[in-house]
Amino acid sequence: MAIATINPADNTTVEEFDEFSDQQVDQAVDAADTAFSSWRAKTKSERAAVLARAAQLMADRADELAPLLTLEMGKLIGESKGEVALASAILQYYADNSEAMTADETIEVEDGTAIVRTVPIGTLLGVMPWNFPLYQVVRFAAPNLALGNTVLIKHASNCPQSALALEKLFADAGAPKGVYTNLFVSGSKIARIIGNPTIKGVSLTGSEAAGASVGEHAGKNLKKSVLELGGSDPFIVLDDGGDFDRLIEGAVTGRMANTGQSCVASKRFFVARSLHDRFVEGMVQAFGILKAGDPQDAATTLGPLSSEQAVADLAEIVQDALDRGATAAVGGHRVDRPGAYFEATVLTGVTADMRAFSEELFGPVAVVHAVDDADDAVEQANASSFGLGATIFSGDAEAAQSVADRLDSGMVWINHPTGTAPELPFGGVKRSGFGRELSHYGMGEFANHKLIRTVPQESDIAGAGG
Repeated sequence: MAIATINPADNTTVEEFDEFSDQQVDQAVDAADTAFSSWRAKTKSERAAVLARAAQLMADRADELAPLLTLEMGKLIGESKGEVALASAILQYYADNSEAMTADETIEVEDGTAIVRTVPIGTLLGVMPWNFPLYQVVRFAAPNLALGNTVLIKHASNCPQSALALEKLFADAGAPKGVYTNLFVSGSKIARIIGNPTIKGVSLTGSEAAGASVGEHAGKNLKKSVLELGGSDPFIVLDDGGDFDRLIEGAVTGRMANTGQSCVASKRFFVARSLHDRFVEGMVQAFGILKAGDPQDAATTLGPLSSEQAVADLAEIVQDALDRGATAAVGGHRVDRPGAYFEATVLTGVTADMRAFSEELFGPVAVVHAVDDADDAVEQANASSFGLGATIFSGDAEAAQSVADRLDSGMVWINHPTGTAPELPFGGVKRSGFGRELSHYGMGEFANHKLIRTVPQESDIAGAGG
């Protein structure tokens, strides 16, 4: 795959970049390994200061970075500005909290002392997606840089300028050479990099297929991996909570954020039968007024998908549903204009024989099902092979909590579409992957939780365990 900026709003190629040779990759890995010794030796406060400067530079460069995100993957400019702010907040969060998160833990013992010390493990590889070119990278890199690991980033091939901008930002913030490094490589080179003895762990955010491949190679090489994969998140409506307009606003936001190109976007809507028709009508009205246009224009409300291939893949799944008897209450087709645009679509009547029933719809398409009760909603929501996020809307807090407890997912949000924040753990179960990012959990995935047990010299020597 070519490493290139291709503007999805008009499908023009803006700039292309050469892929790294194997020799260049090996040199980058060696440089990261060399940097690890000195980076881990810095004090926690020294590393935190680099992250704090990176956070400030991120905010200062918002007017440069946001249009770049929109150029490379089509994100609406307002959402690009929001992503820059979120990435900056994550950097600042770990600058402020990493020292406390990695403080020694004391374990009570009968004699002497025992502590668990959280220390870095070495050089890590991050394989990153295109849908959030800053946020996805920072949520992996920030805690690991704060901990003392060094990171190599294989960014998505359609976001090369975003990748370079991030590498420059960390360098300008004072990260020594080799601490944060961008790699221009294709996916076919990942296995070779994971196999390098210097690499101590790998984190991937991406598709099931990519996750299975990375997980296989990490396991084969006995290396830790964290995988955040796809999602087909349920949005369960038990009732409208007395505010139908807010319900529809939440549903539209949950589905349409990032033009629906988010692993935690609400994709399958399970609505109480008594509310189903009104809910569909509300979604149709809200989707119907979205207008395709230049994503750099703040007035545009429907941006392009990330690429022509993304549109083709989504259109194929939607057409399969329509051919098999589903109904498009609104939308259902490409937008008749240049660029990778697809209409905001609401599908009803989707059945188990249709691809839209079980596959992840990565774009502005909502599938709405009527359910008999909460038990029916839980059963259908859990029938998916994914288990990333979930949303529940209800005015009955106890009923919503009961449903949340029974959902097979890594995250559940009640009365608000699934979101993210620096202090909240992010991750899933089942085929949505394993491991957690963000919050204090993100500090612990690629760490050595080292036990240091000191026994008084006059104590008896006991037999070893294990």
